[in-house]
Amino acid sequence: MPFPPLAFKNNRLKLLDQRKLPEKETWLECRTAEDVVRAIQGMVIRGAPAIGIAGAYGLYLAIKGFRGPREQFLETFRKKAELLRKARPTAVNLPWAIDRIEKKVLRKRMLSVDQLKALIREEAEAIQKEDEELCREIGKSGASIFKPGETILTHCNAGGLATSGFGTALAVLYTLKEKGKPFAVYTTETRPLLQGARLTTWELSKSKIPCTLICESTVASVMRQGKIQRVIVGADRIAANGDTANKIGTYSIALLAKAHGVPFYIAAPRSTFDFSIPSGKQIPIEARKPEEVTEGFGKRTAPRGIRVENPAFDVTPHELITAFFTDKGVIYPPYHMNLKILEVEAGPRARLLSCRAPTGGRPYQ
Repeated sequence: MPFPPLAFKNNRLKLLDQRKLPEKETWLECRTAEDVVRAIQGMVIRGAPAIGIAGAYGLYLAIKGFRGPREQFLETFRKKAELLRKARPTAVNLPWAIDRIEKKVLRKRMLSVDQLKALIREEAEAIQKEDEELCREIGKSGASIFKPGETILTHCNAGGLATSGFGTALAVLYTLKEKGKPFAVYTTETRPLLQGARLTTWELSKSKIPCTLICESTVASVMRQGKIQRVIVGADRIAANGDTANKIGTYSIALLAKAHGVPFYIAAPRSTFDFSIPSGKQIPIEARKPEEVTEGFGKRTAPRGIRVENPAFDVTPHELITAFFTDKGVIYPPYHMNLKILEVEAGPRARLLSCRAPTGGRPYQ
């Protein structure tokens, strides 16, 4: 704790191969933008903030060896930026990071090629550093509303492995532990690739945070028994109205939380909010290979030729979300108004006035 899933050293990007966890801790080395694209698409690295950081470094890898005139450099840069931007469609952090670097390069396009290269690397490093700071703030925001002894359910992996090292949803747990507040954790398996079983339990075990692993189909039962007091998950893209795309199965859990009176929270940094789309209807949902369902981890579990639907994400409507834990504080409804604070840059000490429920609101406390 924390668990950085990537490191950039000696002009190479090293990625902790999350496909091999929890049995093996091995690192894969990326030397080109194409290597990074394959690693992102192949789930070597996953989690919205983490793939955004990886994409930023991939852009530097794409141009670090370039030799030639500036206009040719800029054309190469644009092509590689587009390649990386499209590596995975749902998580907005990836195109956000690429767009951020591209805008800066275009503003400084009259610099020399070497200066532009240095600029790209510096911006990638800045994105990584900022993510570390934002995740710490998310942890503080979420931990501030928890009572001692509560039990939390989380889905998929929104920990250090999905970010620069501290996590989003799990950042709340790590902060609670640092503060000495007692709590308990349930985590779902997260089928079909078992990110909860393989990754979240690995992280929590490393941090000496006990947890109970359950199948997604068990969530209703444990909620009915009163074993869950709150749900916290991460996010891959959040629309302007608060509709949130996250790992498939999140929507089901949000519905169950609503039915059982359990508060449901999203933990995410500013980079995961996409104010260019009004609602979750505009969020592209990635379709993954059917083999992840029919023969996951090398063992066939369904007849050959069976039809499969394997969306990687679903969208939880904002009406089911109790609050957002962000680097700017806790944001309560109405989201179409209160999320706007994230659209503007603010100083490091800025905090939301809506850390309290807005007038007329009644948050769970």
